[in-house]
Amino acid sequence: MAPNNKISGGNTLSRKTPRGSGRLKIALRNVANAIGNLREGQLAKFFKRIAYKKARQIAITAMARKLAIIIWKMVTNKEEYNPTESHMFLDKKRKLGIVKRMKKKIAKLGITNEDLGLAT
Repeated sequence: MAPNNKISGGNTLSRKTPRGSGRLKIALRNVANAIGNLREGQLAKFFKRIAYKKARQIAITAMARKLAIIIWKMVTNKEEYNPTESHMFLDKKRKLGIVKRMKKKIAKLGITNEDLGLAT
């Protein structure tokens, strides 16, 4: 029942889905382009970051994919979209960086759990 199945003598020869521009793809790319024109917002910041690093067309594709993932998660989990605040994300990222640096310093100095009094 899938499109473009080629069956001969009961054997499936090919199941390749034809490429094309579906309506959803076009709609997501248009929405991604509109988000790129916004001045504020978490998604607009993401778009501008990708566009600066790569190019606007690549940013549109990346944003369309991100929107598709957000929509899929909203539909499957039946939840509304709650973006993380940027300052909370940065705080978490900083804390992880501090922990990594501390672990490297401890390993470099050769300190063990017994030295710290953590051995049980």
